[in-house]
Amino acid sequence: MKFTVLTLFPEMIQNGCSYSVFSRAMEKGILELNTINIRDFAKNRYLSVDDYPFGGGAGMVMMADPVCEAAEKALHGREKGSVPVIYLTPQGEPFTQQKAKELSAYEELILLCGHYEGVDERAISEVVTEEISIGDYVLSGGELGALVVMDAVSRLVPGVLGNEESPVDESFSGMWLEYPQYTRPRSFRGQEVPEILLSGNHQAIDNWRLEQAILKTMKIRPDLIDPERMNKKEKAIYQKLLSLQSPESLL
Repeated sequence: MKFTVLTLFPEMIQNGCSYSVFSRAMEKGILELNTINIRDFAKNRYLSVDDYPFGGGAGMVMMADPVCEAAEKALHGREKGSVPVIYLTPQGEPFTQQKAKELSAYEELILLCGHYEGVDERAISEVVTEEISIGDYVLSGGELGALVVMDAVSRLVPGVLGNEESPVDESFSGMWLEYPQYTRPRSFRGQEVPEILLSGNHQAIDNWRLEQAILKTMKIRPDLIDPERMNKKEKAIYQKLLSLQSPESLL
């Protein structure tokens, strides 16, 4: 899978992708990273890519021309829509695990990182196919958002993770948050590893993990819970936990 990032700070993207899972996947040829510096398409001797907004207001706006030319270079003559061009912006669609899964099906993604007060709307209408937000807050630029999207999406690309089952049980892969994890030593500062995990009974361990995942979701992210999406086993555990827990204990 190929990621092309349109940015004013290519080193920030390159450095962010030079470690851990993403870096190993690039070495194996599973992932490819290309960065395009939007400033290379500036039309003035000062290499500025921003200007004051029409109508007044605070801050500067990235100009349409350099943004469009950078995107068109990434598209290599392909038509708009042939490759997703994603603009990272607080105004975009909230980024979720489901969205990451959808994006992982593409062979290539182009990510546009805005700066200042945003990007000229005409550039967005010309080259952008969708807008994504990683959260309801404002950052200095889209680079951190792009790195978040690339990390989440790349983990779902076949061959990137050593264990193909690794993404399956993680938080947000389904409805439930991930169950608690433990490793050695068995005793740490008076806290013991739950005995069930040492039993060797894999069915009992799976049941315990599911129950813990449901309990954690009930306590931390009850907004994720949809009884209509539960299977029979999940529903039974959920109802049992509801009967055992008072509303105050779940806060």
